[in-house]
Amino acid sequence: MALGLKCVFLPTRDAQLLGVREDAFAASLSRSCRRPTFTVTNTLRGTGTTRPVFDTFEIPGVQRPANLETMLLDRLERIYKERVSGSSDALLPMEPRRRGPSFEGKPVRVAYQGVRGSYCHEAAVRAFQRCDALPFEGGMESAFDALESDAADRAVVAVENSLDGVIERNYDLMLRHPELRVVGEVLLPINHCLLAVRGTGKRRCLKRVISHPQALAHCQKCLVALGLEVEAVDNAASAARFVAENGIDDTAVIGSEIAGREYGLQVVEKEIHDDSSNATRFLVLGKPIKPNNKRNNCSVNRGSKTTVAFSLKEGTADLSKALSIFALKNIKVTKIESRPHRDNPLRMVSNEGQEEYSTSKCYFEYVFFVDLEAPKANDHPGSVQIALDELGEIATFLRVVGSYSTISMVS
Repeated sequence: MALGLKCVFLPTRDAQLLGVREDAFAASLSRSCRRPTFTVTNTLRGTGTTRPVFDTFEIPGVQRPANLETMLLDRLERIYKERVSGSSDALLPMEPRRRGPSFEGKPVRVAYQGVRGSYCHEAAVRAFQRCDALPFEGGMESAFDALESDAADRAVVAVENSLDGVIERNYDLMLRHPELRVVGEVLLPINHCLLAVRGTGKRRCLKRVISHPQALAHCQKCLVALGLEVEAVDNAASAARFVAENGIDDTAVIGSEIAGREYGLQVVEKEIHDDSSNATRFLVLGKPIKPNNKRNNCSVNRGSKTTVAFSLKEGTADLSKALSIFALKNIKVTKIESRPHRDNPLRMVSNEGQEEYSTSKCYFEYVFFVDLEAPKANDHPGSVQIALDELGEIATFLRVVGSYSTISMVS
């Protein structure tokens, strides 16, 4: 059975669900939908309001108790602490509370990208023994800005999914915020659940399924088996909130289990994704204790993993030389990623001896992100630091993005 996908933008309580024309639905499932021309569908006929009201960066608020957000957050964190306290999952061995006399006993303020009930929210709660998880919906950079401005003590950002690849924007933001450091890593398995209003329970009551395009792409087999109308929205957690607040009992949401708990939805079915090897890598960011200077940017602290960013004098032609420096010291390169060198995107090289064809060649320049792991028998900071000192001889730019420990919940 072929799936028909429509990209819609969620309304508030006083608006209808809006759809798009069929010729606009060709946007890839693996990417966010672009805002198309709107047409009113028959999905919801309530108030007759037809204006588009959903925005990826700002969702108009709905009238509710002033302390509801705090109540929901406390409930979510209590559930998770009870859940993990009896399991073998260890929390990250890093600052469970803010340090210093003025912060005695106070939880860490952790900024994360997105809304409550998202996987990023779950990663933030999992990473710390005690925290105030603070959602930032104003774009991906908002969590970075919150940490930089001291509105938060830590920030949790997603950088890679095992099925969809890297989140390039967050790598660019790490370059743009050199004063921030990676202080931890969380590997979180993704458990897509079918969520619906409590009391719905049975699949035959459902008419449609909505979620983010990536979640829909991860659950193709289940969606075919359900045979329901499929609609893509900008944010799965926001969709869960909207369905719950408006009691839409014929619409299910593909989202996280914590989204169901957060908004009081029933988990109709767990683990509906096609591939059980679906996991997301999150980085925990913080500020260095010491002020930044050139040496601190290139120095290594203790941690099971070190991430460095660098560019090379001869560009990609020198990449094999750079990697050989680590290989000769038995340092594992567990990941390598490249991003455009925005400060110096092009490199012109004189083409001597071939003036009749061209006077120069143009090469694109890149910044390489490399994750390093030294053997446990070695003095990790020492061996990696020596390698970075050698790398500096062929690099035009070199920065230690962070040295950190990892918690993995992937079995």
